[in-house]
Amino acid sequence: MANLLLKGLPIGSIDGVLFDKDGTLSHSEPHLLSLAQRRIDTAASLWCERCSEQPLEAQLREGLRHAFGIIPEGLRPDGTIAVAARQDNLVSAATVFCLLGSSWPDALTLARASFDQVDINDHAASTTQTPSPLLPGAEPFLHQLEHHAVPAAMISNDTRPGIERFVAHHKLTTLFQQNWSADDSPRKPDPEAVAQLCARLRLKPANCALIGDAETDLQMAVAAGVGVVVGYRGGWSSHPHLPSAHHVMDHWSELALEVNP
Repeated sequence: MANLLLKGLPIGSIDGVLFDKDGTLSHSEPHLLSLAQRRIDTAASLWCERCSEQPLEAQLREGLRHAFGIIPEGLRPDGTIAVAARQDNLVSAATVFCLLGSSWPDALTLARASFDQVDINDHAASTTQTPSPLLPGAEPFLHQLEHHAVPAAMISNDTRPGIERFVAHHKLTTLFQQNWSADDSPRKPDPEAVAQLCARLRLKPANCALIGDAETDLQMAVAAGVGVVVGYRGGWSSHPHLPSAHHVMDHWSELALEVNP
């Protein structure tokens, strides 16, 4: 087993590390904020096309901003767009349509159409888009794990293709032995997702660390019996509140690995 050090002090012995992606490894706030705004603009456009009460557009936009977690500083690190999967965000958007008078079937139709149109436009522009950059210091720590033969895995609510694009773009493919995506079942924050991911790694959750920026991820890790639960706060304009973390860090340079000879 390897010793995990935080600011030079040991915090636990581990056989593997599980990583969240967005806001933990990836500086995803600008991308997610842009995605949320594009969904809002598209939803407002479709709403105005289909509904006669266009003065409600301002209320729709405000409701969607709240639903997605947009704040003056950027994004709420615990908001829907920051931590939840696409389907959860879609339901949030549909709920806003309902609050403005739509039936649930119509609200779902509008929400799906809005999200699908953004996805189509993003796919058409995919040749010019690049994945979000790595947060400073994350890659050196991943290489420490590789050097000491400590397995790493990613557990994210991004899609499997999204994770694959991210690791391929940053040339990290060989650094991760397994990934768990929103396409896997159950998806996080179900503790069973951690259990099954650890099973893929042939490791016990108690012998692993999980590093994430969302309280839901940390609660999941605790419920799954993960031995070392580390909250990362440096990926957002507003620091997340992470009461379930065993330990908290603000920069990847604070974390290191030590293996006894």
